[in-house]
Amino acid sequence: MPTITPYGSWTSPISARDVAGAGTTPHWVDVVDGAVWWAESRPHENGRVALVRWVDGAVQEMLPAPWSARNRVHEYGGRPWLLRGDTLVFTHWDDQRLYALDLRAGPGAVTPLTAEPDTPQGVRFADLCPGPPGEVWAVRETALGPGRADVARDLVAVPLSGGSPRPLAASHHFLTAPRLAPDGRHAAWLGWDHPAMPWDTTSLCVAEVLGDGTLGPHRVLAGDAATSVCQLDWDGPDALIAITDPGGWWVPHRINLDGAAEALTGVEAELGGPLWKLGSRWTTPLGGGRHAVLTTHGLAVLDESTGAVSPVAEGELTAWTPTLARHGDAVVGVAAGPARRAAVVRVHPGDGTITDLTDPAPGPASTYLPEPRIRSFPAGDGSTVPAYVYPPANPDHTGPEGQRPPYLVHAHGGPTGRHHPALELDFAFFTSRGIGVVAVDYGGSTGRGRAYRERLRGGWGVVDVDDCAAVAQALVAEGLADPDRLAIRGGSAGGFTAAASATTRGLYRAATAKYPILDLRPWTGDGGETHDFESRYVEGLVGPLPDTEGRYTARSPLHNLGGLAGPVLLLQGEQDEICPPEQAERFVAALRGSGVPHALVRFPGEQHGFRRAETMVTALETELAFYGHVFGFDTPGVPPVRLRR
Repeated sequence: MPTITPYGSWTSPISARDVAGAGTTPHWVDVVDGAVWWAESRPHENGRVALVRWVDGAVQEMLPAPWSARNRVHEYGGRPWLLRGDTLVFTHWDDQRLYALDLRAGPGAVTPLTAEPDTPQGVRFADLCPGPPGEVWAVRETALGPGRADVARDLVAVPLSGGSPRPLAASHHFLTAPRLAPDGRHAAWLGWDHPAMPWDTTSLCVAEVLGDGTLGPHRVLAGDAATSVCQLDWDGPDALIAITDPGGWWVPHRINLDGAAEALTGVEAELGGPLWKLGSRWTTPLGGGRHAVLTTHGLAVLDESTGAVSPVAEGELTAWTPTLARHGDAVVGVAAGPARRAAVVRVHPGDGTITDLTDPAPGPASTYLPEPRIRSFPAGDGSTVPAYVYPPANPDHTGPEGQRPPYLVHAHGGPTGRHHPALELDFAFFTSRGIGVVAVDYGGSTGRGRAYRERLRGGWGVVDVDDCAAVAQALVAEGLADPDRLAIRGGSAGGFTAAASATTRGLYRAATAKYPILDLRPWTGDGGETHDFESRYVEGLVGPLPDTEGRYTARSPLHNLGGLAGPVLLLQGEQDEICPPEQAERFVAALRGSGVPHALVRFPGEQHGFRRAETMVTALETELAFYGHVFGFDTPGVPPVRLRR
């Protein structure tokens, strides 16, 4: 019989350390000679990224400590490893150099392939691809000065024997690594320039490989001001399969070298996504005119002969990382579901059979996990806003009769992110304690076509804020949420939406912003506070400069502190180059003496997003204690939070 306990004070078997343990995340999956390889982020090793492989049912570690296969290109990183014969090539986090590990000689046989950087900012490599024999092709990012946006990029060939990288091309300010055609005669890559982001407009470039190994002048086969390409693969020597969106939806197209293009399907569905990390893969060929693809709902098979897109393992695996590869007659990737944490899985497209290649970590009983409810809510502009409602769930407790639970409105990052109806253990940390969570896919989210994504163009700080508010108010109107105990939370761009909501709407009594953007104008531009990749991003989200400069101040949380309706918690990595700590510091400095309770918790050694187990634990426990303090419920077993005024 459940005990009647105030919402928020329920005792739960899901600890913050359990959530941190679930942060061991596989990514960058590929198949080499029948073996499945992937990178693995490990919070319990201070965020180190290991490389492992699965062969004949056994997982083997291939890159031991202290090596960490991660890079900082675009600050979000790109594919960090490639196997060429018996040589494992990888980027190492500490110095960003390329290294080679001779697998025949054992784990200690690591040698550098690129020179030690001359400056602290250094030279970085990402999106490693096979070139001609004896070479790895990659994107090279070179710091030109001390500013975060003082960066140049080009495409290079790195000899496996060591020595200076050989320049290949530099068609655009931003580039993906070149993919070599099967006959070695051409190479293809994507490029784009400021102020566009890769989901706005990209060019599909192709060039001949000349006799001396260099690339000739490039031609643009696809892409214009209203079209983007997020993935390309060669389909024989004279054609490419590229995911592009001339019809408003990212779907695979066959594009010949003369530029003739044909969509492989006519479905109005998103089969691609935003290219935040170089090397992401939403599709992989299965042979016979069939392709494994990722849809909004999960894995599917696209049949060229009919254009049909048929779901596979629908309902069980609902959230996939864009890192698909073919393994025999099956597909491997990283997937999660409503009752499954993210794991490396092998899925047979024919019958949907799922094989776990990584052991699912032991987790709490399903009775403590909320079942995501897929909902849609009307927005003020007539649009429909999707959201995922995670109500409180705990078999040991129930709330007092007539009392409604507090609710957290979760705003994702990007703002081109999106949610999936999958197990989110950090959400369960709250819901198992009697705090509901609703994850909102506000205008600007991906997965619903270009039109929905571009609802946010020029409207950041308004559309996203309004959509979150509409969802929260609907939950209150339905009697599901306590109107006096609403909070909003988010990280990065979601941190901006959380802070903007808290400072412009009287709806929320508390806000948590993790590594947020708080002051738009100094964050923007070549000399701004953010990195090069996003230094012109806000021009599309808010408006071009200098014509709309007034919007930057009007929509910045830092300049709307008078509208705060409740306390604010800021969680910030000290080494964040994307949303730097000076933004949070200015926000807190402006709040001192205002009487508004607030706290800034800084984490040494953390960048954008938290990767260390201790950071994850402290951040989550601090957030729970913060809500307990503001909403007036006990948080047993969690250290109290100290708020300043």
